[in-house]
Amino acid sequence: MATPHNQGEKGDVARTVLMPGDPLRAKYIAEHYLENVCQFNTVRNMFGYTGTYKGQSVSVMGSGMGMPSIGIYSYELYSMYDVENIIRIGSAGSYCDELDVLDLVLVESAWSESSFAKVQGGENADVLYPDLTLNDAIVEAAKRLEIPLKQCRIHSSDVFYHEDNVPDYRTFYREHQCKCVEMESFALFHNARVLGKKAACLLTISDSFVSTKALSAKERETSFDAMMRLALETVL
Repeated sequence: MATPHNQGEKGDVARTVLMPGDPLRAKYIAEHYLENVCQFNTVRNMFGYTGTYKGQSVSVMGSGMGMPSIGIYSYELYSMYDVENIIRIGSAGSYCDELDVLDLVLVESAWSESSFAKVQGGENADVLYPDLTLNDAIVEAAKRLEIPLKQCRIHSSDVFYHEDNVPDYRTFYREHQCKCVEMESFALFHNARVLGKKAACLLTISDSFVSTKALSAKERETSFDAMMRLALETVL
């Protein structure tokens, strides 16, 4: 059954969905990695595709930016389309020297000051976790592919631009042990938890708070191939 945000029907979406924030990255993955591709969503240009990777059915769909956006799409995929696993594949900003631009990060936990989980389901925790079996599968796939993978706690933020009178990345790194920042995984982990599903998050460092290195918008769209291959191999 279609929703106001997704024109796909049940059966159009695979049990495992890779979810970049950028719908153009979803399009790139479908065009460069998948076979027998069928597009199941164009509503609001939030592109969604289902195809096969080495014979295995997999879907890829954009989530948009921020927790409210991924909150809607992931909740519907889990609860209305029989999706079991969502692997977010996104970009992140480094808070420390340990993470350089283009490093690949597997999220071990997500700390957030967001009220998303409290408002959605009465959850008061400020740290949420991915599914351990899904994370283990990603680690094993990374070893098999010989792709370097770093694991850490991340900051999942509601806000991209902060004013000077509020805590900044130094506080988040020092007080909460967050080594990088993105804006979606806390909501994804919450939805998976309340619906009894599985979620994980892979991130590529695209810029840094402690250096001047950064990727362009076009590079973010097309140059995350290690992350894309790792997520796809995990599906196998």
